[in-house]
Amino acid sequence: MEFKYQNGTMDTGRLLGVDTPEVHTSNDPAEFEGIPDNDAGASCLRDWGHKTSEFARSELAGNTVTIMLDKREGPRGYYGRLLIYIRDDGKLFNYQLVKQGYARVYDSDFTKQDRFYDAESNAQQNGIGLWECRQTQQTTQPPADDGGSDGKLEVSKLHIDAAGNDHDNLNEEYIVFKNTGGKSLDISGWTIADKAGHDYYVPSGVTVDPGETVTLYTGSGSNSASKLYWGSGSAVWNNGGDTIIITNADGAVVLEKEYTG
Repeated sequence: MEFKYQNGTMDTGRLLGVDTPEVHTSNDPAEFEGIPDNDAGASCLRDWGHKTSEFARSELAGNTVTIMLDKREGPRGYYGRLLIYIRDDGKLFNYQLVKQGYARVYDSDFTKQDRFYDAESNAQQNGIGLWECRQTQQTTQPPADDGGSDGKLEVSKLHIDAAGNDHDNLNEEYIVFKNTGGKSLDISGWTIADKAGHDYYVPSGVTVDPGETVTLYTGSGSNSASKLYWGSGSAVWNNGGDTIIITNADGAVVLEKEYTG
């Protein structure tokens, strides 16, 4: 989680006691008790990783929250991130991730582990959230249609340096994508990410027709056929240079574009 203090400085926190499925790297189903250790299990976990990201954005993005440390942990981990609990609207967000099946318990010496394990056990027994992946069956699917030579998503325009402070003008940070092929592209479930691992999950029902464009704005708004909104609480794209990475719904990279400031 990235957050901003009242004085305007930024920091990053690692949520204590939870481990969610990966969206940018491969998942190891063996880490999630009872989920089949095969491609189907890994794919199911990846889908729930995206759902977890969407849940976190919808619950926390732009909110003022309480951040708490644990007397047995931290305050910072190996990568320099704060090890934290987040309380929002009176609820412990870390706990909600486990209770609602968006995460497994990440075992460490944190003080609330007994409560978390009880919630995890209930979610497992009732197939809540990612634990539905325990019922996943391995099937053979035809190759994913990511557009191929008939449809191709390319970066048409970059506008990543907003006027003034980027964090205060989020919808002036945007990227325009264009379908340069001759075939419509259904980009539902695709992921648009930067090199640092910030990711946007394209909602269902988004199709880009040949020659048409779709613009991804960093801030908030109402999605339409030609406009998508990340819903981020802070700027995403580095003005000095970054890499745009797009993966399709099966996790295959269909575009990787590096830009400089």
